[in-house]
Amino acid sequence: MLAIHLKKYLERFGVHYAWVMATIAFLFSIVAPAVGSVPQILILPITEAYGWDISDFSLATGLMYLVIAIMCPFGASLMLKFGVSKIVYIAVSLEVLGLLCTIFSYEKWHLLFSIGLFLGAASGIIGLSLAATVATRWFTARRGLIIGILTSAFAAGQLIFIPFMAWITITYDWRLAVLPGLIGAVLCGVLFLLFSKDWPSELDLPAYGDKEVFHPPTNNVANVLFMTFTSLADGIKHPAFWILATTFFICGLTSTGIVGQHFIPFCADNNVGIVVASSYLALMGIFNFIGTTTSGWLSDRYDNYKLLAIYYGFRGFSLLYLPYGNFSIYELTLWAIFFGLDFIATVPPTVRLSGQYFGTVNGPLIFGWIFAAHQGGAAFAAYGAGISRDFFISYVPAFLMAGLACFVATGLIMYFRASKYRLKVL
Repeated sequence: MLAIHLKKYLERFGVHYAWVMATIAFLFSIVAPAVGSVPQILILPITEAYGWDISDFSLATGLMYLVIAIMCPFGASLMLKFGVSKIVYIAVSLEVLGLLCTIFSYEKWHLLFSIGLFLGAASGIIGLSLAATVATRWFTARRGLIIGILTSAFAAGQLIFIPFMAWITITYDWRLAVLPGLIGAVLCGVLFLLFSKDWPSELDLPAYGDKEVFHPPTNNVANVLFMTFTSLADGIKHPAFWILATTFFICGLTSTGIVGQHFIPFCADNNVGIVVASSYLALMGIFNFIGTTTSGWLSDRYDNYKLLAIYYGFRGFSLLYLPYGNFSIYELTLWAIFFGLDFIATVPPTVRLSGQYFGTVNGPLIFGWIFAAHQGGAAFAAYGAGISRDFFISYVPAFLMAGLACFVATGLIMYFRASKYRLKVL
């Protein structure tokens, strides 16, 4: 009812309701890092409070990324069947449940449910699907702009929330650090409840930029899930799928898996406090936005194979350099800027190559499985780096292995570029 009244009010000023949907999706995307960053903020205070090993906590984060990897190929399919709003409600409920259970956890296995299962499932069913679905359904004109804005919201959320949550942890209590994510998730759920519509046709509107109202076909979930698995069956027959999935596995391993989850404790091992270390992550968020936007521009104009090879190569050098730096403000600032520019710059050329190899319809579905490989790599690094830290009493071997893995990705991309399977396109 409120959506109908708001639609009529906005029409007086010539504003399409699509911008309301983009706004609440943007706010949800900003809040997402406040929830997803809880493990990296709490890894030190929880392990110190209960006398656990780093690997005890990283087992939960590894499970979280594994659950995300399992769930994310089905996010868009579930939204197609049940609607965006219902999937968001489920995600918000899982986020609230996961955050509340985390602050009351006092046994190691509790974290497997609170962080591993609940937060993993919440992130998995949303993933990149919310941005893609809102942009596709509600915008014909300016669709690329909307996707870029919604994707960049994650970097904005990282900038806003991570230092604030770290400050709460140090100043008050680590249990209170979940409040920004908890409050933000509830508010976003309320906004979707009051104002969200699954399709423009529910308000008798065409998509922004269209003149005719599009009425979506009805589907049953069996057909949607069948389509998801059929796309995977088609994809695995082509070497491009295996190259893109393998290199994206390495991308997840060397970005969100090791840096996203273990950068703060690695800094703590080198006498850099939680608040300061989180500030470098926020700085990475700023340059992450710049780097990803620039990468999208470059991927439309230059050889995507060469771009990926360069990105992985530079990331490898930065990961090999970090353990041997002196962790001064000057060096960490430069490292955060450099690594931030490259943090998810691999996404635009990987998405573009996926579309070129597998088509407009199957490309996004197959990319869902490629993105699952990315989260699988993140799961491997999130847990593996914790094991390495406990065994070697140092993160250095884990960061060195991650750096070398980037050079493997570079080699795979260039090998595939020279193969007979390479498409003669950028």
